[in-house]
Amino acid sequence: MTVSCDFLVIGSGLAGLLSALKLSRLGSVCLVTKKEACDCASNCAQGGIAAAVDPEDSADLHAADTMRAGAGLCREEIVRLTTAAAPQRVRELMELGVRFSHARGRSDLGLEAGHSRRRVLHAGDITGREVVRALLARCRGEANISVREGHIAVNLIRDAGGACRGAYVLERGTGQVRTFATRATILATGGAGKVYLFTSNPDTATGDGMAMAHRAGAALSNMEFVQFHPTCLYHPAAKSFLISEALRGEGGRLLDASGRAFMADYHPLKELAPRDIVARAIDAELKRTGAECVFLDMTHKSGEALRARFPNIYAKALSFGIDMAAAPIPVVPAAHFFCGGVRVDEHGATSVPGLFAVGEVAQTGLHGANRLASNSLLECCVFAHRLARRLEERRDLWPRLDAALPAWNPGRAVKSDEAVVISQNWDEIRRLMWNYVGIVRSNQRLERALSRMQLLNREIEQYYWDFLLTPDLIELRNIAVVATLVIQSAMARRESRGLHYTLDYPEPAEAERKDSVVRR
Repeated sequence: MTVSCDFLVIGSGLAGLLSALKLSRLGSVCLVTKKEACDCASNCAQGGIAAAVDPEDSADLHAADTMRAGAGLCREEIVRLTTAAAPQRVRELMELGVRFSHARGRSDLGLEAGHSRRRVLHAGDITGREVVRALLARCRGEANISVREGHIAVNLIRDAGGACRGAYVLERGTGQVRTFATRATILATGGAGKVYLFTSNPDTATGDGMAMAHRAGAALSNMEFVQFHPTCLYHPAAKSFLISEALRGEGGRLLDASGRAFMADYHPLKELAPRDIVARAIDAELKRTGAECVFLDMTHKSGEALRARFPNIYAKALSFGIDMAAAPIPVVPAAHFFCGGVRVDEHGATSVPGLFAVGEVAQTGLHGANRLASNSLLECCVFAHRLARRLEERRDLWPRLDAALPAWNPGRAVKSDEAVVISQNWDEIRRLMWNYVGIVRSNQRLERALSRMQLLNREIEQYYWDFLLTPDLIELRNIAVVATLVIQSAMARRESRGLHYTLDYPEPAEAERKDSVVRR
């Protein structure tokens, strides 16, 4: 069965929802998402959206902070168009029903690491949840948008000329793979934190869009730049719970097990240093002391103040027996955000005609070698808008809707009775990436990782052809592809810059100050 629509949006985070809303004014939209629509990284975002809305701030200052964090790899024109558009995009979110926090009659602006001004608009400490709530309600109310939950994309479909004409999508409930035919396909699938053993990301973050784009021949860039958030809650019962950077913006201090504040040893900005520096500092302290975690101290704030500013974090910590007003919070770094991804232009277009990418799946050039805090949701807003405007302006480029695309062919695949193979390979990849391709790397570790991944990729690809598809198999195949791309990109960069730090080349090199590009 073929499903036809003008626009196919894959993913239901901020990038996907806002793209779908804007494109619905131009034609019919199918938004497919592999679990429930609210199961996305955007929904987990705590901090907020950066925008120079204060009279004492400016787009130029925001741009300067972004480029400073990006360690020489930001595309300046992209940074400037993004920071200039930020206030307007925030106003649009408000018009769509997003309720940001206010204090004394004006937006309550937070300060986060790397920012020289308070410019982070937030909704308490559940900004992402509030944004997704408002936009999802709008999408569900649009007659031109069909939201299909429980649908996981398998592969993109290209025509004889190499253009993307849609995708094959597995319906979880039936196990049926359907053909989606469309004029334009928009990847809004988010990142790939689940490639690593420890991550702040939800279970859906398996790099699906990056892997599908790579298999379709699209260029990907800067896959070696994986941002590790310095502070995830360390507790045996806590799964992927982020302790927002905004706590450090409100005076939180990082302590070792003896109670010593150590960040002054690593950077003059201490806890407000860029994320890559803070994460490496924590990693170094853990290796130096043999401790399992460090501690984030917020005891200078009263319980009342913490409950007012960070109600969700306070309640979550308390549910694990941690009163953050009385005792420091145990934290560890975890994989958080991919600064690399599918290479796109200023309109979100990839190197494959008919294929676009928005949000964390894309590499726009905004983040460079290290993302500035709270620029990720902003990037979603700016590029969803630019993508929709471009498609509206260039209707002459819209291809004919081809409803005669070939149906999915399972070949001789049979049902698998060895699911343990998938779970074993999944676990091995994530441990391998954490141990060999984590916060600190080396040539030897990367070579070992690549050698093992080459064997795993062959085994997984054979399994893919032999057995009928399941969501777990699709995701395993995708994390294997993304893991391999990260390793190959890291091996190609012979320097340390931003989020990529290697013991063999500990300093940045001017000759290496360029994007890495991988293409199948």
